[in-house]
Amino acid sequence: MQSLIGTGVALITPFKKDFSVDTEALTRIVNFQIDNGIDYLVVLGTTAESATLTSAEKELVIQTVIDANKNRLPLVLGVGGNNTLQVVEELKTRNINDFVAVLSVSPYYNKPSQEGIYQHFKAIAEASPLPIILYNVPGRTSSNMLPSTVIRLANDFKNIVAIKEAAGDIVQAMKLIQHKPKNFLVISGDDMVTLPMVLAGGAGVISVIGEGFPKQFSDMVRLGLNRKVDEAYALHYELADAIDMIFEQGNPAGIKEVFKALGLCENVVRLPLVNVNEDLANRLQQFVKKVNN
Repeated sequence: MQSLIGTGVALITPFKKDFSVDTEALTRIVNFQIDNGIDYLVVLGTTAESATLTSAEKELVIQTVIDANKNRLPLVLGVGGNNTLQVVEELKTRNINDFVAVLSVSPYYNKPSQEGIYQHFKAIAEASPLPIILYNVPGRTSSNMLPSTVIRLANDFKNIVAIKEAAGDIVQAMKLIQHKPKNFLVISGDDMVTLPMVLAGGAGVISVIGEGFPKQFSDMVRLGLNRKVDEAYALHYELADAIDMIFEQGNPAGIKEVFKALGLCENVVRLPLVNVNEDLANRLQQFVKKVNN
């Protein structure tokens, strides 16, 4: 899928100080991405704090992004969970006509076997009206979707078209790239190894740092895809410290502090997440000033 090549961003859900969804800020953030070269938007991923949103709030976020986007960029919708039947039901009942693909995380907490992961995504593939991006993030799910399982799914189901690979393991990513079917996309889900993955044959990234620094990060990915290695690495090293900082005290607390420094939204997160401390907030604010000078 050409629409998934390049830089996608996992949009946050901005909140007002009373913890309600800030639709005006979300509109500003969508426009900020589009104006600065991002290729597609991911709605209601884990960075959106979707675990703490009500059904009504999820619908509000979806509609706000659709309205703000105005069909300018492809949209991907996060639909995942550790209850397979519930995910299948959501895919059958939710209106997803405005989206080009679904991003679905490997089941968390349950710690299924590789066969269990395969059967989970088999059920989702058979139910989904849209192409599916698998999402492997062992640091959050407590299980690693092995390359052999991913390749098996990619070969068995034509609508499983990509994986967001966030194991942070470049060797595992290279095995996926080496053995994948021809048109299957390996997308980085780890900002720090995005460029090495792209240069190894990856298709791009679904990023967190990219939404705070969309021009620099999307330029880096574009340069990497065009094999302009030195220029791409110059941008990578320009942003590397910020990548560490935004995840230092949890996501999306770090990136929300970046957005606050940019004047796009408040730095409000919902419990059990809490704001970054004053030291990290100051360091992020200074970084934003330095990059944007």
